[in-house]
Amino acid sequence: MLASLGHATVYSLVGMALLAVGFIVLDLLTPGKLTEQIWVHRSANAAVVVACGFLGLGLVVFTAIWTNGEASLGSALGWTVAFGLLGVFLQALAGAVLELLTPGRMRDVLVERDLHPASVVLGAAQLAVSLVVVASIW
Repeated sequence: MLASLGHATVYSLVGMALLAVGFIVLDLLTPGKLTEQIWVHRSANAAVVVACGFLGLGLVVFTAIWTNGEASLGSALGWTVAFGLLGVFLQALAGAVLELLTPGRMRDVLVERDLHPASVVLGAAQLAVSLVVVASIW
């Protein structure tokens, strides 16, 4: 039982680290500080995109853990990190592709306070890319 608690702790810490990496990457792609956009300026757009990114990455991490659970902790943890980082990269790529295909800059939408439909589209793209990664794991 202690081994299972230890594994759960390690996986949880890795999952939180991957969420932090996803947040940092999105922050680097956003004008200004993302935390300030959400908590100070109350940007619903930034909150929608971050929430969808977190849900998508959470699904990727969950699936990587679930499908590799019978492997040794080292191997399963490695796959979890690899697929999690792939999810972060593909979410960022999805944002870049949307920015190329749509008028305006998606990153500028994130700093607007009022809800903009483009933030919902970007959030959905992040979830969709994450689901593709999930399907590739399964």
